[in-house]
Amino acid sequence: MARYLSGLPRRQRLVGLWLLLSGIGLLGGALFAAWLDSLYQPHGMARLILWLGCFSGGITFLVIGIVLERWLFTPLRHLHGQLARLAANPDAPDISPPEGWLRGLGPDLERIHTGWRKGRRQLDDAHADGAREATRVQRRLEVLLQTLDTPLLLCDRHQRLLLYNQAAERLFVSHPGLGLGKDLSALLSAKGLADVMARLPEDGGCREVLIPHADHWLHVDLHRVAGDETLLTLTDATTTWAREVGPQAELDGLLPALRRHGAGLISAADALSHLPRDDSPELRRRLESVIDEEGDALSVSLERLGSVHDDLRRQGERLVPLWSNDLWAALGERLHTPTVTPIGMPFWLKGDAPVLLEALVTLLETLAEHTGHSDFDGELCLGNHRVYLDICWKGQALAQRHLDAWRHRRLERLPHSPSVEDVLRQHASDAWSLADGDWARLRLPLPALSRTDAPRRDLPPRPEFHDFDIALLPAPDVDLAALALRDLDIVAFDTETTGLALREGDRLISLGACRIVNGRLLADETFEQRVDPRRPIPAASTAIHGLADRDVEGAPTAEQVLPRFRDYVGGAVLLAHNAAFDMLAIQPGPATPDFDMPVLDTLLLSRALDPGLEGHDLDSLATRYGLRFTPGTRHTALGDARVTARLWQVLMLRLEARGIDTLSLALAFQARALDREDACSS
Repeated sequence: MARYLSGLPRRQRLVGLWLLLSGIGLLGGALFAAWLDSLYQPHGMARLILWLGCFSGGITFLVIGIVLERWLFTPLRHLHGQLARLAANPDAPDISPPEGWLRGLGPDLERIHTGWRKGRRQLDDAHADGAREATRVQRRLEVLLQTLDTPLLLCDRHQRLLLYNQAAERLFVSHPGLGLGKDLSALLSAKGLADVMARLPEDGGCREVLIPHADHWLHVDLHRVAGDETLLTLTDATTTWAREVGPQAELDGLLPALRRHGAGLISAADALSHLPRDDSPELRRRLESVIDEEGDALSVSLERLGSVHDDLRRQGERLVPLWSNDLWAALGERLHTPTVTPIGMPFWLKGDAPVLLEALVTLLETLAEHTGHSDFDGELCLGNHRVYLDICWKGQALAQRHLDAWRHRRLERLPHSPSVEDVLRQHASDAWSLADGDWARLRLPLPALSRTDAPRRDLPPRPEFHDFDIALLPAPDVDLAALALRDLDIVAFDTETTGLALREGDRLISLGACRIVNGRLLADETFEQRVDPRRPIPAASTAIHGLADRDVEGAPTAEQVLPRFRDYVGGAVLLAHNAAFDMLAIQPGPATPDFDMPVLDTLLLSRALDPGLEGHDLDSLATRYGLRFTPGTRHTALGDARVTARLWQVLMLRLEARGIDTLSLALAFQARALDREDACSS
């Protein structure tokens, strides 16, 4: 019994002890009253007084317990919860006043809360000007990094990532090694890269290395910045080589053939010119045959040379992706009369936008001049590897002579005044006019793209893309157990399963995680994946997390997902609420990786911090500390992981207030709650 009672939370033990003592008092009073009654055999009022007197001790003890519970102990627990909430979140709203005999503390508690918030507000106001300037600089940096097409990485002296931009995200899409605070070697595994970074000149001089990445080679320029930090700019060397060196090599191969055919043609023509007219008819025929063959070969080589030259020119101009709606909008800004009304579906195409726009302006001016129309329709039609740009009007097709005149027009507003023919050649295009019933079209085929999605009008917000304070963290080789809680790299995760009996066959169906780096929850660096459990999902489980069999059909299995999650975790500490369950869910068998890193459990930490309070489940703690679930995210793996991460941030403040400021101390502290059982916790 003693062992059982010791496993209960403190309040249950106190209630049990109170009921036990009350029962003993009432039972003892009853036995004593019965003994006195048999001894003295009183009658009437005397007998009533005797029995009441014997029961008075037990009744008094019972009543005092009820009064204390209602007017003292319950208000004390309420005050405990309020103080815990204020300690973890000083700006928490809706602080309710104490009740019962502690009601008189209400004005004092409200005054402390108001003064606390006022002091924080004054401190915030004192830093407002500096913060405003820092925000302005940060926004400029964000815009610069978001619009820059060159992938950038910034590392500290320990090769931890401090900054990266969206171009780097596109280059390393879905790569688990990309993330703030992560080791560069997990992203770029090159043997000599660390040596080059260690020997970079202090004056900002550049060093270049070529390193493999997937099936490509990356050209990396390294610069020393801010003393101990290194800036890496990356380009796809394989694509650049294929774009520039390939056609250049073909051009180099054509030149000897041209020289050979030209020399053969000149030699044969010279020999033929010095041959007497009436002598050696056989030799004359052979020389004429050589001239014909060399001339044909020279013609073929020249045609190929022209094709390679056009390829080089197109690649040199770097035709870029264009969204047709953007093209029509830019054309409308340049023209007042005539006008073009876009119709049909928008498509992606490739083009040199300024040059193509200037050619289209002259085209519309030519059409307006020869058709008498001032309003045209613009339409794009998708062909086989081409997009057909059509200018439509009601009437007759444009005569070929007018089209030829347009081809030869010079675009005076462009550098070197190229002709429209040059622009068409640059885009490997042509132009023709055709009839379409009562309408006519002028068609230009242009290079197409396989993309079908519309461009995003606004760059997505990036809550984090840099954290220069990571450079102030201890070196990675410092003993993990001795690291301060604020310096830990933490991955908060949560799982959804087919049921609660994981040891009896229930399986993982969803895994979500987010990162806390340098004490900051990163909004974008998340992991979320549904998992095929290879077994049906019971309806009772679907009622909780909302996932049915159709939602995980075709999803990867746990054996495929867990290695990716292990790469995402890296060297971080794991964090979960009721971690024993979630750790069991991500270790289903021998074919999956080991998760042997330290694990923090917000359920155990909350129990150890507040053993006298009930309700340590995630919903109760979120309510206690003023944390809110994003609508629709409760009982989703990523939604619960985010709230668990925010819960850790508030619990960490309370741990630090008790001197528990390192990982080893936090693990030892949470171990105190391992033997506790709270029926209200889940």
